[in-house]
Amino acid sequence: MVAYKRRSGGRRWVPAVTVAACVVAVAAYVTWRATRPDTVPAPASTAAAPAGTASPAVAASTHHPIAQASVPASTSTAPLPALDDSDANVASALRTLGGDRLKDLLLPQQIVNHIVATVDALPRHELGSASILPLRTPQGAFMTGKTQGILAADARNTGRYAPYMAVVRRADSQALVTWYAHSYPLFQQAYRELGYPKAYFNDRLIAAIDDMLAAPSLAQPPALQLANGRYTYVDPALESLSVGQKLMLRLGPVNEAELKAKLRVIRNLLTARQLSTTARTQ
Repeated sequence: MVAYKRRSGGRRWVPAVTVAACVVAVAAYVTWRATRPDTVPAPASTAAAPAGTASPAVAASTHHPIAQASVPASTSTAPLPALDDSDANVASALRTLGGDRLKDLLLPQQIVNHIVATVDALPRHELGSASILPLRTPQGAFMTGKTQGILAADARNTGRYAPYMAVVRRADSQALVTWYAHSYPLFQQAYRELGYPKAYFNDRLIAAIDDMLAAPSLAQPPALQLANGRYTYVDPALESLSVGQKLMLRLGPVNEAELKAKLRVIRNLLTARQLSTTARTQ
């Protein structure tokens, strides 16, 4: 198994990878690709992973324990596979939840590890490496255009994100969270192997969702500048946003609103809040 380790500092930080985020992780690559159109992904670490299966025990500092999630008990009675042997099981479940579009996008190896590392990276200012992502590259090139001399993202970019947004629409929030809760020991083990032996992955997932929900909503595409083959925002406040928040800006206002609505429903389920009838149907 290839393990993903944390490395402090520098542009070559390679994390040692929601499920909510098959939705969240799906779009993470869009952000990285759009802002770094000419960059070649760095290779993943090949350090050995710790042996053994981690227990999903809730630490005293846990804020969002899965046991309190507002989801029905899973109907599955089959034992979970070992993390190292979980790819086939996880891929099958996610393809059922995400439909045919996800089948075409999902990479088949170390799925849980990649999702966990991606979720961990979303609230940060740098993704680090595209090698942590669990999905295939969006088709087409990131497009820009000038209006009155101002460089900005072209509205046609939304077409690149269509397959990913189709997964967002297809995935049933209740079923997704129910499966995630059932499979949670795999995610917790992967998070511990990532370099957080005393932390709780679901807390990090909620933090990533909250960070994305806090992204500014802009009526117009913000101004860009191109230097050394890399697009950045002219506004320093926007350029300092996290990976997840820049993702929201890249998706465009319509996709952003739709993804945020989905994430709110998922967050409500994961934090055991009572949902309205409208929210339950999304």
